[in-house]
This record gives sequence, C-alpha cells and structure tokens, in this order.
Amino acid sequence: MTAIRLLLVDDDPLVRAGLALMMGGAEDIEIVGEAADGGEVEALVDRTRPDVVLMDIRMPSVDGLTATERLRGRPEAPQVVVLTTFHADEQVLRALRAGAAGFVLKDTPPAEILAAVRRVAAGDPVLSPTVTRQLMDHAAGNAADTRRTRARERIAALNDREREVAVAVGRGLANAEIAATLFMSVATVKTHVSRILAKLDLNNRVQIALLVYDAGLLEEPEEPEADGTT
Repeated sequence: MTAIRLLLVDDDPLVRAGLALMMGGAEDIEIVGEAADGGEVEALVDRTRPDVVLMDIRMPSVDGLTATERLRGRPEAPQVVVLTTFHADEQVLRALRAGAAGFVLKDTPPAEILAAVRRVAAGDPVLSPTVTRQLMDHAAGNAADTRRTRARERIAALNDREREVAVAVGRGLANAEIAATLFMSVATVKTHVSRILAKLDLNNRVQIALLVYDAGLLEEPEEPEADGTT
C-alpha cells in the first residue's frame, strides 16, 4: 500500500505537533514536511511532492488562501484541505473557489480529519451540499447577481448532458449515484466530469458545485409531470 504523502501548514507549532502526532500514527499517512507560513509552501511542495496539503487559513505573512491559489495554479498540484475555526467563512469560500478540495474545522475529531485526507487523496471532495449552501448564503450580497450572471454564461458552454451532470455534482452525488440517476455508465459520468472541468477551466468537483450554486441551478423548480388531462 502506497502511503498518502501529507504536508502540514500552520503557524502554531503546537497545532502542527498535534497534527503530526495524530496523522503520523496512521499506517497509510506519511508526513513529508511542515511549514509555519504560506510563503514556505511552494518550495516545500517542490522538495517533498505531497499528495495532500493540510493548510491553515490564517497565517501572519502569506495566508492559506494565497498559498492555495498559488498551489492550485500549478501543474500537477497537490490536493488542499483547508483548516479553519469557522464553518461559514468568506476566506474558506475563496479558498474553495481557488481549488481547495474541502475544509475541516480545527476541533474536528482526529478520525474525521484522517478521513478527509484520505478522501481528497482519492479524488473526492470534503464538502457536503448543506455546507456549500451555508457558505454561499454567508457570502451572498450585492455581488450575488453579478456572480449568477457570470456563472450562467460559463455554464452555457456545456451541452445539455454535461449540464445535467454538473447539477448532479452540485447536489453532492457520487459518480455511481449520477450514473444511476441519469441512466449512464460510471465511466461515461467520469468522462462528462472531465469534459466539464476542461470546458470551464476548473480543477475539481468542488469548483463545479460552487459554479452550479452561483448559477442558481439548484433553485430551479422541477417541471411538473404531465397528468394526461387536457
């Protein structure tokens, strides 16, 4: 079994020590490095080649948001899981838009943090539709209409089937669930997801979900079924 290579980034040495103790005890996790500031991350990533970066949001020099944006703009970037103290946080939402695969609270039980790292290493986001909606509601404001217009313009680049898959991703469905719902194979779903990411210049499913929420596609009522009357 190949261990998941993990990089820890937090300005508090006690937090880093606790995470290292907790995560390093798992047989499938290898701590490959630690950083006290976001400005150290890119050089460490080049040296250690982590699969996942556990990233604190608030750091004094270069914060986790900036570090995430820099990392996710690189080719073959590692997955990023954001560490935060608040569920509904504008910086968390910005990190997700920048390409983070999800977030965990600092007081999350150790087993759940381990599960989050394993999930993103496997390519799955750590973000439920409920939490996504909370974040979007928190960030709603004067720019909401502008975001919706821009999101719908981007979604317009998708064909009808890709749009259906994108909405299903926004609902938090896994590939197997999307396949069953839309009557296609899992392989076909994966192909559609890959095409959506390429067409919309996105790098993970969380960004698809956020764009779907921005566009308001989950708020549209379903068409009523015809009852055969005239």
